[in-house]
Amino acid sequence: MPTILLTGFEPFDRETINPSWELVQLFVERSFGEHYQVQVAQLACEFGNAIDQLVDLLDRHQPEIVVCIGQAGGRADFSIERVAINLDDARIPDNAGAQPIDQSIVADGPAAYFSSLPLKKIIRKLRDHGIPTNISHTAGTYVCNHVFYGLMHYANTHPQLRHAGFVHIPYLPAQACHHPGAASMSLESLEKALVLLVETILDEDPFTDTSMQFSAGTIC
Repeated sequence: MPTILLTGFEPFDRETINPSWELVQLFVERSFGEHYQVQVAQLACEFGNAIDQLVDLLDRHQPEIVVCIGQAGGRADFSIERVAINLDDARIPDNAGAQPIDQSIVADGPAAYFSSLPLKKIIRKLRDHGIPTNISHTAGTYVCNHVFYGLMHYANTHPQLRHAGFVHIPYLPAQACHHPGAASMSLESLEKALVLLVETILDEDPFTDTSMQFSAGTIC
């Protein structure tokens, strides 16, 4: 069966949970229709290692669709990233203690890659279903952008990977209560948003049945 790969991150910056991983775990043992199985995986919040883990997953599963998801504490919307830039510039150390400053992700790589997700269609679909969402033009310069750039660099030479991109999500309410004034989004709303996002991608293929069903899946 064709594969959809969804990834989240481990907690970082003194948080005890990461909403991206809490969300992605909900898709274990799910499939979209009879055609697409879902694989989910947690990535390390570490420069270098996170891309190595992602490339291993991509080589192993050969997915047609990949959506990587990360936490953006302080944002209020389900943010679909448009562009990944070839720059690591960490404001804080990663979970391994690394803090690259003004470093290229891929030496001699292009300055940027654009997402291959149908961004405007996704935005319309989510807003029509009451999900606050936007297109973001910066994924930052921390590990999220690092992974996003690594994903698109891989997709550039692997045409079977038809749709790839990155989404930033707000804190969960349990996190936001420790950050006065910070926005949050419920796990239920995030799950709904991710289902709609994937269904919108699959709508690009008129022969795909996008109804959500349960089938065998794995955590990598």
